Amino acid sequence: MTVRTGTGTSTGGGTGGTGGTTGGDNGGGVTVPTTDPKNPDLGPNVYVVSPSTSQADMQNRLNTIFNQQHTNQFGDQRYAVLFKPGSYNADVNLGFYTQVAGLGMSPDDVNINGHVRVEADWLQQGDTPGNNGNATQNFWREAENLSVTLQGNQVERWAVAQAAPYRRMHLKGAGAQIQLWNGGDGWASGGLLADSKIDGQVVSGAQQQWFTRNSEIGSWNGGVWNMVFVGTKGAPPASFPNPPETVVNQTPVEREKPFLYVDGSGSYNVFVPGVRQNSTGTDWSSGSPVGTSLSLSQFYVAKPGDSTALLNAALAQGKNLLLTPGVYHLSDSLRITRPDTVVLGLGLATLTPDTGLAAISADDVNGVNLAGLLIDAGPVNSPVLVQIGQPGSNADHSADPSALHDVFFRIGGAHTGKATVSLQINSNNVIGDHMWLWRADHGNSGVGWDVNTAANGLVVNGNNVTMYGLFVEHYQQYNTLWNGNGGRTYFYQNEMPYDVPNQAAWSSGNGNQGWASYKVADSVTSHEAWGVGSYSFFNTNPSIVASHAFEVPNTPGVKFHNLVTVSLGGVGTISHVINNAGAAANLANQQSYLVSYP
Repeated sequence: MTVRTGTGTSTGGGTGGTGGTTGGDNGGGVTVPTTDPKNPDLGPNVYVVSPSTSQADMQNRLNTIFNQQHTNQFGDQRYAVLFKPGSYNADVNLGFYTQVAGLGMSPDDVNINGHVRVEADWLQQGDTPGNNGNATQNFWREAENLSVTLQGNQVERWAVAQAAPYRRMHLKGAGAQIQLWNGGDGWASGGLLADSKIDGQVVSGAQQQWFTRNSEIGSWNGGVWNMVFVGTKGAPPASFPNPPETVVNQTPVEREKPFLYVDGSGSYNVFVPGVRQNSTGTDWSSGSPVGTSLSLSQFYVAKPGDSTALLNAALAQGKNLLLTPGVYHLSDSLRITRPDTVVLGLGLATLTPDTGLAAISADDVNGVNLAGLLIDAGPVNSPVLVQIGQPGSNADHSADPSALHDVFFRIGGAHTGKATVSLQINSNNVIGDHMWLWRADHGNSGVGWDVNTAANGLVVNGNNVTMYGLFVEHYQQYNTLWNGNGGRTYFYQNEMPYDVPNQAAWSSGNGNQGWASYKVADSVTSHEAWGVGSYSFFNTNPSIVASHAFEVPNTPGVKFHNLVTVSLGGVGTISHVINNAGAAANLANQQSYLVSYP
């Protein structure tokens, strides 16, 4: 590890941090307020619950937040509910843009006697009024760092779609069951289980696809198209495609998401987990995790309405950023130049670049951690929304890689948004830990082929970049374009754009119809992927054809394992799975599987 100075308190090893506790002028005339770690101002959208909080007040607040957010799919409201260590009787029902999290060092430091749940009970399914078991739009919500003890009914529900992680959780009791859909005939399209322990059974039901990483589960039941398990104890046997379970025994390299916690003295800190190699199971259930504790005094605690100049002044002064819930309109890019900078969002804090610049631009430095953010494109086209490393970056970051955890991107839906590329990774060794990059197919406004324009979701130029739980949907050219060597993807879920107007408007050339979802550049000599799926639903023009979902060079170092293409409802055609291999997915044959390529 590179040695750095700082005031971070090491817990079990890891990297240090920098940043003082005094406010000051960074030279640009902007004064950065200090943060009191014992009494931080987390703003009006964070509700902190302690053992002294009355149960009635707590449940009333939880119900109020849920009732506002239940169907608030494209609103601006954002909330985080944080539980200090203790035991609580609570029913936590999560709506849109709501995070619930414990403030302990271990999930078992906070126990909820009751539920932490997401129900499929508001979105109509099919053509039958009142049939609201559809979970396919249960996006943008988070549960993390809690234990749950069910009372009476031994079923927990986590009926979610994309961008709804169940992370660092412990569902207690060998008889407990967590259902990943409505429990009946509902549709669902998730999802992520990571760094979690489920004592009982996970039942995936109607979940189309699911990614489980570094978890410990009593048992698993179910599988529709693509279920992937990496570094997970208790995973089902590998059996793709029937049932469609892909199992990788160890996670080659990972670092878990940073999280906020309160120590024994009552001070707030952010724990930044260290890097683990070839790991299985959680990083907490068998002892203290490896990593570094940073006092909240080393963070500027931001609130919606803060100027971009203030946020950048804090970064320039060596501070990390804790973004409290809300929407942040940016007039400039947030510029990260210091190694090991942490930008941690609460309540799906949302960054909207208003002027056509990137929301975040990070230099080619070690150990940048971005976590818990929604990047929402603005009305002026951004060439790139988030850039990790400058073009041409070539430093080796293998000892202290940068990582993105629960970072989500949106083009349109809430308002008009445009961005050529959502995420461009130029640095080497970057880890992606659960991301959903989404060009909106529906919304309140700003949706249309010529309206929310977006060419590529993810572009990887760096070498040895690893993606876990990668969801990229509806972009107009290559959804994912991989130019670097040594890349690895563990689970990929994609839908091609719904709204292609005609075949002539959608072609990558060279005789291909349409654009591949996932393109590995012709110059690449090493790349590997496990458990990857791409779906079509060309409802604007069902005659549209894509030649293939995956397009890769034919070279021994490029390998794909367990692939699936789906024509959803038979609407549109994907002629081949990868290059010219694999049967068509179309009206007559709606799923096509391929175990390996080449």
